[in-house]
Amino acid sequence: MNRLKLYALLVRAHKPIGILLLLWPTLIALWLASGGHPEPGVLCIYIVGTALMRSAGCAINDYADRDFDRFVKRTEQRPLTAGKIKSWEALMVAAVLAIVSFLLILPLNALTKQLSVAAVIIAASYPYFKRFFAIPQAYLGIAFGFGIPMGFASVTGEVPPAAWLLLLANVFWAVAYDTEYAMVDRDDDLKIGIKTSAITFGRYDVLAIMLCYAVALALIWAVGLQYGLGLWFSVGMLVACGFALYHYTLIRGRDRMRCFAAFNNNNWLGAAIFGGVALDYLLR
Repeated sequence: MNRLKLYALLVRAHKPIGILLLLWPTLIALWLASGGHPEPGVLCIYIVGTALMRSAGCAINDYADRDFDRFVKRTEQRPLTAGKIKSWEALMVAAVLAIVSFLLILPLNALTKQLSVAAVIIAASYPYFKRFFAIPQAYLGIAFGFGIPMGFASVTGEVPPAAWLLLLANVFWAVAYDTEYAMVDRDDDLKIGIKTSAITFGRYDVLAIMLCYAVALALIWAVGLQYGLGLWFSVGMLVACGFALYHYTLIRGRDRMRCFAAFNNNNWLGAAIFGGVALDYLLR
């Protein structure tokens, strides 16, 4: 039981924010692709699969960062870097979760399966981008948003341009919220040589975050209008804009805990967008 508890800590079972940040874009894609009526079976596959793949990604991330996390205050007690579990155990957990996730999509079409292979490659390679890529959060946005093209593929058998626009929006959103997250660890990351957007943007970090929010929300709004969404969608988008402005009040002083609070609040920003999409279809 103690081992299982350590594995649960490894995959951040106690921190569901990561699952939610993957789930909201995926749900939005499923609702748009299905005209507001996704099949219950497909919906369940994506909800469970999202949770499994995020958990697998955490295990891979900790394996890749096992020699760095011990030097970062926020991560020094993670099970792998603290020596409570072995490296092979983290890889085993990631492999099992990825395999189960792939088994879930077997009933879906061939295009979805092909996209899932790309999703796994992107998720597994993301941790290593922090070694050389100045804004790894952009790559994270692709990894966190790959449920968007997969969702469209599962429902319609194709990935329309709107799906790629939503994925692009997710990249900007991820850069915004993960820069807030990276601002918490900026001092430690500078010491150990990890590259993050918080370091790359420097004193323009707050401005960059707000611009990324603006672009992300504008793209999502444009796609929603393209799909004929109206009043309730616009209400949801306005609420999301309100959350983005609230984040500015939290991060402008660059206080660590307030930046972390802004990151966590992105769950509600995503929920507002999805809520607007779902309500618009429901109340027609």
